[in-house]
Amino acid sequence: MTTRILVVDDEPQLLRALRINLRARGYEVEVAVCGVDALRLAGVAPPDLVILDLGLPDLDGVEVIQGLRGWTEVPIIVLSGRSGGPDKVAALDAGADDYVTKPFGVEELLARVRAVTRRAAAGEVASAPVVSFGEVTVDLASHLVTRTGPSGETETVRLTPTEWNLLEVLLRAPGKLFAQRQLLTQVWGAAYVNQPANLRLYMAQLRRKLEPDPSRPRYLLTEPGMGYRFSPGR
Repeated sequence: MTTRILVVDDEPQLLRALRINLRARGYEVEVAVCGVDALRLAGVAPPDLVILDLGLPDLDGVEVIQGLRGWTEVPIIVLSGRSGGPDKVAALDAGADDYVTKPFGVEELLARVRAVTRRAAAGEVASAPVVSFGEVTVDLASHLVTRTGPSGETETVRLTPTEWNLLEVLLRAPGKLFAQRQLLTQVWGAAYVNQPANLRLYMAQLRRKLEPDPSRPRYLLTEPGMGYRFSPGR
């Protein structure tokens, strides 16, 4: 089944380039040059993925994300010339799955497209409760974390309830970029949304327990100015 992608941008040259590159990779592509058209097209023929610019001539891209999130969980990759942290956080908080800053490499964007479409097709990890990365295996159903030692022995990794909750959120959406506010709200609650020190502390603790080299994380990644993601294949 062909993946349908809705590209929303008001730059004709960029739209043309994306249409050509995506179709060359076998995707079906629909384009829109404004937010109103994007919401209308998505409602008439729901896409499998949306690539969305924030700087549209009628609606702000965040408003488009909010409009889509009112009825669909379709993956959304934001493609924008806005490099400021607040814009990124606003887009992620509204429900975007990833954020690519202009100018960008086509291959980078295509890699992001493959990642979010794989995650959507797999239903994230809801039907596959065992996640493995590096020497670590996490059984989401039984709340069990094990690690294989250098001699092949298996040891249980003890996590606190908060560490477990944070790890589970990340593992259930591999590759998804979470803004700090999203993680703080999901793990600690809305009252902690302005306490990022909590998140930094617990991410550091998880890395010490699960990463081969906590100072150079391979799986529990920080995206500067945006948030965190779990990358299983790095």
